[in-house]
Amino acid sequence: MILALTAGFFLGLSLIVAIGAQNAFVLKLGLQKQHVLAVVLVCALSDAMLITLGVAGFGTIMERMDWLVPAMRYGGAAFLTFYAFRSLLSAYRGGNALNAAFGSVISQREAILTALALTWLNPHVYLDTVILLGSISLRYSEHSFAFGLGAVTASFTFFFSLGFGARLLAPLFARPIAWRILDVGIALVMLTIAASLLR
Repeated sequence: MILALTAGFFLGLSLIVAIGAQNAFVLKLGLQKQHVLAVVLVCALSDAMLITLGVAGFGTIMERMDWLVPAMRYGGAAFLTFYAFRSLLSAYRGGNALNAAFGSVISQREAILTALALTWLNPHVYLDTVILLGSISLRYSEHSFAFGLGAVTASFTFFFSLGFGARLLAPLFARPIAWRILDVGIALVMLTIAASLLR
């Protein structure tokens, strides 16, 4: 059981650590100290639901729904492209810095909806959590629950560390140029993911 829990934790962590649209968004809000708890909870709970579905065997069902993957692919690519251009516009306008005004402030509702879209419209999330983790959990047969619990724990650990640990980078982001670089970097990550979805 401990082996399954540990394997789930480290495999889950290895899949989620790679920088992606969701992680970039959490990092940005963490730096701005905007709605961090709400956003990390949305991301971690969404991951937990998807991992649970995968471990429960939903991956097999999803593989048979051949219309669903292309729909998510194109919808996700469209959303990521839109968000990338928004980040490029923010970089072009400049003026963001970690001061009292923070630059661009978004509502908690907008932050939550964006986090939900970046999670649920991204086909890679389904491939990693539902299909990959779901299929690997079969190796642990009677301990598949422990494997899933380990992966869920990794998700909560990562998102809370990223969201609340981002403030350690605050001195760097006190300069507007750092925000411009971050916005351009986020745009490039999202455009790259969007392009990979369309290929």
